[in-house]
Amino acid sequence: MELMVEAEMKKSTRWYLKFFPVFFLAIAIPVLLKGASSAAATDPVVFMKDAVDEIISILQDEKLAVPARKAERKNRVVTIVEKKFDFREMSMRALARHWRDRTPAEQDRFVFLFKTLLENTYIAKIETYSGEKVVFKKTTVQGNKAIVYSDLIRKNIETPVNYKLKSNDNSWMVYDVEVEGVSLVNNYRTQFASILSKENFAGLIAKLEEKVNKGAAE
Repeated sequence: MELMVEAEMKKSTRWYLKFFPVFFLAIAIPVLLKGASSAAATDPVVFMKDAVDEIISILQDEKLAVPARKAERKNRVVTIVEKKFDFREMSMRALARHWRDRTPAEQDRFVFLFKTLLENTYIAKIETYSGEKVVFKKTTVQGNKAIVYSDLIRKNIETPVNYKLKSNDNSWMVYDVEVEGVSLVNNYRTQFASILSKENFAGLIAKLEEKVNKGAAE
């Protein structure tokens, strides 16, 4: 049972790692805007580009590139990402029907662990940046939700990467990322549901804590 549960947890990251963890990497590399014009501050593409500019300035800072300041650089990137991604919304969607059965304290714990798991898994991969580019193609807005369509370009190979955003208090926040049509949130939802079909919520939390602690140690 231990090995089966561990295998389920690994499935949720394996596919995304194939594409240079674009969950975070794709907002941390130079961007080309097709037909971009002066957009309002509330434009989802402008929102994404602001994140790019902030992170690029950190990655290009030679003073932060030294090994002694590696943790500081990561923390700065994490701070920006946490302002752009709605990890609570992502957690609610990943846990699905199991979310409403949890106490506020359990929900908060799950959000913290899920957020930390994603950060440990993907943020470190920003170091693999080697000239990839992102082309933002179009945006669709419906009510308080939007999708920003883009392509991650690496060695002339285009990989579709779409960001789903939700407007909260007149500010956009990312709540899901699709790579080649595969949703990160749906991917984790499937794995969490599989684990919860074998163990209780406490068992899932224990597995998340184990993976988070292992990631922090590495």
